[in-house]
This record gives sequence, C-alpha cells and structure tokens, in this order.
Amino acid sequence: MGLPLLAVTTTEFPDGEIKYRFEEKLDGLEVLLVQATYPPSGKHYMQLFLASHHLNQEGAKVHAVMPYLGYARQSRAFLPGEIVSLGIVAHLLRSVGVQRVTTVDMHSAEGLALFSMPVYSVSAIPGLAEYVKTQVKLDDPVVVAPDAGSLKRTEAFASLYGAKFIQFKKNRDRVTGRIKMETDSVDVKGKDCVIVDDVITTGGTVAASTELLKRSGARKVVSACVHAVLLGETYDKLMKAGVDEIIGTNTVPSVVSKVDATEPVAAYLRTIIAQRK
Repeated sequence: MGLPLLAVTTTEFPDGEIKYRFEEKLDGLEVLLVQATYPPSGKHYMQLFLASHHLNQEGAKVHAVMPYLGYARQSRAFLPGEIVSLGIVAHLLRSVGVQRVTTVDMHSAEGLALFSMPVYSVSAIPGLAEYVKTQVKLDDPVVVAPDAGSLKRTEAFASLYGAKFIQFKKNRDRVTGRIKMETDSVDVKGKDCVIVDDVITTGGTVAASTELLKRSGARKVVSACVHAVLLGETYDKLMKAGVDEIIGTNTVPSVVSKVDATEPVAAYLRTIIAQRK
C-alpha cells in the first residue's frame, strides 16, 4: 500500500508474556494494526489487545486488519448454556480502542451484527478460483459445498470457474462433534471435484465429503479453503481420506498457503483511505 511501518520493539518473556514498546509519536495517526488470530488464538488476541490499547491511549485511531478472525464460528449458541464467544471478542476489541475491523471470509454473516464498530469481510474466493483454474489440472470439475454454510462461497467459486456445483447435507453431533454427510444423489463418477470451504481446522467435514465423493466414483478431489488452519495431523488425515491436493491462502501460515490474500485486502483498504480524502 506504500505506507510506512511503525517502529515497535517486541519482547516475549520465558513465561509467554508479551511486551511492546512503540518508538514513535502516535497522536493523530490512523494505524492499520495487522494481526491474524489463528491458533493459538488467545496469544494472538492478547497481542492485538495490548497493541491496540496502547495505540488508542496515545491518541491513534486503530483499524484492526485481521486476516483470520478467531472465534468467528462461535457467533451463536447451539446448545443451552453455550457462550456466544464472538460477541465477547467484539466487546473486547471495542474496549481496547479498535474503531474498525477488516477480515477475510468471515465464517458467518450473522457474526457481523455482534460488532458495534464497522466490520467488513473481504472475499478471497476469486483468488482461490483463479488459482485452481489456472494452476491445477482438472477435467470438467464439479464444485462441492460440504454444507449449507459454504453454499454461497461455493456458488461464487463455481461461477468464477465456470463449473457446476452440488451441495451436501452435513449433520454434526453438537456434543461429540461427529460428522455425517448425506446427499440425495451424487453424479461424480469419473469426474474431478473441488470442495470449497472457508476454514479447515481438524478436517472432519472435508474428510467425510471426500470419502463420500470417492465412494461415488470421483476421480480426483481437491480441497480449496481460505483459512488452512490444519491442526495437528489434519493434513495427513485428509490425504488418507483421499484428498489429492489442499489449497489455502496465506491468512494462516501453512504448507498449503498457495494463494495470496494480501491484494484484495489492500484494495479494500485503499478505498477506505480514498473516501476520507
């Protein structure tokens, strides 16, 4: 974006505590505070809270740029007694002086209503679709939505790619987390498939979808996601389930981060800056 970087010294103590020291006067500045809150989310949120509070106290206006927004999937209570954690995160961001938030492919649009400041979710789906279309060899692919929540992203991906799409029905046990995939009919015999979703954490949904596709005769299965969190042995789990390739963006550092989400975020931020001139 052609903007200067603030000089800041960061120290992490042996017990994990964090210390920042900003080396410039901040009064009157608008600061783009870039912090993705992928796991360990608690640590990364604490970094964001500390930096934002200091910047705010020094008179700066803080715009949090959060490529991956941790806790976004906890935007409502699914079982009695559950906490709507995203609402608490939104409250904490406001309390430390964040005045605006920009993220990438927020899990659910309903989560936007939990924030009391402007929030915008940039889409990385066009970049994913372009990468798969130009860099992955597929023969007349079918784009797959693994559940209802991913339908809009899948439709957008399929439209940009110029491919047909199908949707699975996902049933998740809210207590055990066990996933069961269902569909009325799957005509994928001998075809290549692209499973599109916003985030892969433990890979249960993608693994179950892939197994169903391969049982139905799919030739090749590619998983395209925005946020490739891939905890623990998730990558190996997906390969074992039959996934041929996993493609993610760089919102989360990962071995499958093949698509750069920087430009669509920067393009949006440029429009915000231009509107204020």
